[in-house]
Amino acid sequence: MPEQHAGLYRVVKLVYVFDAYCGWSHAFSGTLLAVTERHPDLPVEVVSGGLFTGSRRVPIREFGFIKDANVQVTARTGARFGDAFNRVLDEGEFVMDSEAAARGVIALRDAAPERAAELAIAVQQAFFHDGRSLSDPETFRAIAAEFGLDADAVVAAFHGAQPEVDFERAARFGVNGFPTLIAVDGSRAYALARGHADADEVEQRLAAIG
Repeated sequence: MPEQHAGLYRVVKLVYVFDAYCGWSHAFSGTLLAVTERHPDLPVEVVSGGLFTGSRRVPIREFGFIKDANVQVTARTGARFGDAFNRVLDEGEFVMDSEAAARGVIALRDAAPERAAELAIAVQQAFFHDGRSLSDPETFRAIAAEFGLDADAVVAAFHGAQPEVDFERAARFGVNGFPTLIAVDGSRAYALARGHADADEVEQRLAAIG
């Protein structure tokens, strides 16, 4: 991804590459919301990554580091994890499937592209606060209803979505960690955040692009 060159190009949109099952992506929600509120006219495209696919689709107990990692996330960012999610973590049986989660994100995103960032945040709230499965289309039905979208259409789209398209797009941007926030103008792109950054840090990097 190109390095920053002040004034080299103007930003025409942001691309937010995240994984719905990534705790650090969940922690970035506050920053993403603040950035979108500061720049309401700047489109945000949401792209799902594939953190838990293939051989990584195993019971959550296999990832014994998650609980300690979440403590670090909270200490560094203030992000919270709900009691329902912590029960899922303690039970240890749940399987995180990023392909299914991406199908839901795509279905919601396509129903309301202009609200893609808000919807991505809501998906992460559903898991990390409410402990809801992102493999269950009913989770996305509930989010669609909350946002006033056609819930039946979102569920139908969930079944037909193609997450591999998002995964390939993330790879073309050179993203190898989540979350990553990118400023884009045509074929040129600049990473505003890799992992955690606050809204002021993102703002400074946006301003430097010019």
